[in-house]
Amino acid sequence: MVDAHGTYPVYGFDGHKGYPSPVHLKALREHGPCPIHRRSYAPVAQAALDFGIP
Repeated sequence: MVDAHGTYPVYGFDGHKGYPSPVHLKALREHGPCPIHRRSYAPVAQAALDFGIP
C-alpha cells in the first residue's frame, strides 16, 4: 500500500493500508476510485457509479 500511495497519494494508502477510513472514504467521494480499488467493495462501487466509471 505504501507503493500505491506513491502513485495515488490522494487516497492516503500509506496511512490506512487499504482499510476504510474517513479520509479514504472522503477521497472516494471526491475523486472516485483509482484503478487499484476493488470494485466489489460497496463504497468503491458506489463511487464508480457516481463518477460514471464502469
